[in-house]
Amino acid sequence: MSFIFGRVSATLESGKNMLRFTEFSKVLLDKTEGALVPITPLRREHKPQILKHLYAMSMHDRYLRFGYTATDGHIDRYVAGLKFQRDEIYGIFNSALEIIAMAHLAIMKEEGRQASAEFGVSVSAYARGRGYGALLFQRAVMHARNEEVYQMFIHALSENAPMIRIARKAGAKIERDGSETEAFLSLPRRDLDSRVSEFVADQYGKTNYSIKEDAKRFWNFLAKVQEIRTGVRHARHQAAE
Repeated sequence: MSFIFGRVSATLESGKNMLRFTEFSKVLLDKTEGALVPITPLRREHKPQILKHLYAMSMHDRYLRFGYTATDGHIDRYVAGLKFQRDEIYGIFNSALEIIAMAHLAIMKEEGRQASAEFGVSVSAYARGRGYGALLFQRAVMHARNEEVYQMFIHALSENAPMIRIARKAGAKIERDGSETEAFLSLPRRDLDSRVSEFVADQYGKTNYSIKEDAKRFWNFLAKVQEIRTGVRHARHQAAE
């Protein structure tokens, strides 16, 4: 475990040293202090984990996330249609490399129109109450700014209180129309602060995921060795009878 914590600490320290080198304020340095929640950019190879995360949602949670009671077939089509080359999809993983929170930032850029982005998030039932939705929203805002997308909106059911609370806390303009609510948020322009912060966040997330991969392989290897040893002992015991 000391090796794992060492790698995480090294990543954080290198990021903080970069911030000190660029003479950033103590406020930005404080963002990297203490226990950070690693947020990993998701790619096509994560599709099986995305599917598993969404399949595990209750029908009510699917209704809140997608605005309708999504079946497994709907989820299959949603995941198949994810545009990884255009959008940003983020995940928070547990130690077993299972997604426990996921966000989708759909970016819309059309010639002649102001660029905008739509945000959606889902959090596993047992992992709620830890602020993961808000953290994923902050991460998405950071990326949108760096992509020069300064208008973000959230379309949610009015009963989706956690999502509306995230938007309201960020200063979004809330418009409610019966069972549906729209939240509009104007983002500040990108700057060196947002670009360096995203770089540090990305490196931390990727390093943490790599560490969890290594740890999982190690424990799987130990389990296999234990299985072989048990089999050998059993064979010896039978031979001795």
